[in-house]
Amino acid sequence: MTLSLSTMWAQQERFVNDMHEFVHEARRLGYDAIEVSHATPRVPFDRLLEFHQVPISSIHAPAPLVRDATDRANSSLNLAALDDDERLDALNYTRASIDYTKEVGGKFVVVHLGAIGNKMFDAERELRRLYDSGTREGGRVDELREECHTLRREQIDPWLEMARDTLAKLAEHASHREIAIGIENRLHYHEIPQPEEARWLIDDYAPDAVGYWHDVGHGEVQWRLGLVDKRLWLDTNGPRCIGCHLHDVTGLADHRAPGNGDVDWTYIRDGIPPAALRVFEINQSQPEADVARAIPFLRERGVIP
Repeated sequence: MTLSLSTMWAQQERFVNDMHEFVHEARRLGYDAIEVSHATPRVPFDRLLEFHQVPISSIHAPAPLVRDATDRANSSLNLAALDDDERLDALNYTRASIDYTKEVGGKFVVVHLGAIGNKMFDAERELRRLYDSGTREGGRVDELREECHTLRREQIDPWLEMARDTLAKLAEHASHREIAIGIENRLHYHEIPQPEEARWLIDDYAPDAVGYWHDVGHGEVQWRLGLVDKRLWLDTNGPRCIGCHLHDVTGLADHRAPGNGDVDWTYIRDGIPPAALRVFEINQSQPEADVARAIPFLRERGVIP
């Protein structure tokens, strides 16, 4: 089974000058492939694509990271935007990631399919503040959860339709290159998709063209806020899951090395298909010893068959 390490962990001073050093380190720690994060800038991205001894399993679109004259990152562009120019720019950056994936022999492109606007609901922001302060239940918490549900229900239709249209264009582009698109569950409640939306979006496509991509931390955080049952993602989309981002969570902070948090891995073990790609999406603050221990930790729990 391929075990891939995201270049999210490569955002460290010691790898700045040469991403080949990151690949050597990833292999030493037990990983046999690399996923390129959307936070990877152009110079290290190009250097990484020159390395042919360890495969690139996947690219998380839009990679490489570029910024415009106003310092806006391409990763902030909305694939479901109602503004045609923004949506087209986001589409073209993702198409480029698909092309790069084909060039390096990868099989998957992970896609954030957009959101209702470009900022978190104020109600979710307050929910997070209350959670961090220790308030997890109560009247105000219930009100904020209901406000999130109402806001999303009232606003989602045009944005979801744009996301569906964009996905059709991406799927057509990817099909000619034999690249599968993984639609990822997201961290914030205004973002697309929710579990039933994911199933609706991918049902029109063959499993080797478009599938579901499960991010453990994202599902966990939305569940901890009381907004979406974490099990619903895989209960609804597990058979169409083509890949996953594995990381642990403490409180609402994700991207910890598996074993450095308190995720219950049982439902992940039961819900992720054996053939789905396992990508460890661990942030740069995690010690290398913990990045190495993540593999046996998840193997002991059956997440790695």
